[in-house]
Amino acid sequence: MTHIFAITNQKGGVGKTTTATNLPASLVAMKRKVLVVDLDPQGNATMGSGISKNDIDLSVYDVITGKAGCAEAIVATPEAGYDLLPANGDLTAAEVELMSVKMKEHRLQYALAEVKHHYDYIFIDCPPSLNMLTVNALAAAEQVLIPMQCEYYALEGLAALMDTIQSIQKVVNPKLEIGGLLRTMYDPRNSLTNDVSDQLKNHFGDKLFSSVIPRNVRLAEAPSYGTPVLQYDRSSKGALAYLALAGELVRRVEGVKPPDTEHLTGSV
Repeated sequence: MTHIFAITNQKGGVGKTTTATNLPASLVAMKRKVLVVDLDPQGNATMGSGISKNDIDLSVYDVITGKAGCAEAIVATPEAGYDLLPANGDLTAAEVELMSVKMKEHRLQYALAEVKHHYDYIFIDCPPSLNMLTVNALAAAEQVLIPMQCEYYALEGLAALMDTIQSIQKVVNPKLEIGGLLRTMYDPRNSLTNDVSDQLKNHFGDKLFSSVIPRNVRLAEAPSYGTPVLQYDRSSKGALAYLALAGELVRRVEGVKPPDTEHLTGSV
């Protein structure tokens, strides 16, 4: 069975793309077959996966506008280990082109139907705004994964995102669920972090992942080398945090205990 997640937050700079590359890499380390769909015209997930967005022949733009099939555009990422449906600036034109297309909200869903049976997990990295690309991601996904910082304005943005998800459920994808909220750039020494974290626990309960992603220099450095942090520094706090998150996700959606990953990180 394929599990499809849209990774989204209408607020930028919350670790969305970091999660869209590092969580899949950690699942690959657990022997899962994973596809990452870069649906952000900035192409950050593409570059962070070691693929030059300027050198790709086909992209997700070609797929959702019907110029190419999904299987044609997917590329392997030797460093990260997952497959990638890449993106670049061409994607900015997709919204205009989709305006006159029937069932425009479901273009990505139809495209992924061609390949999804090849994967255990598909993660869609959404742009940091509510537009037709994000709507396509939410229409194609079964669950939404929401990375967020534990700060005051994050709660405001979260309320708006919840309204958006409810609207999508009513109009486009009634099966869409909240798959989990992930606390990123987490600093337990900060009192506001703890206050917001407590509010999230009270409101969302077990929808809040126990795993947290700390502020970590290695995690911030890894994208500039075109690789997830697990390949860049497997003993770093960032790598360990995403391995823990992957294990928690596997337990949630598969109902099984993931394989031991100690050999992946060495002694820490």
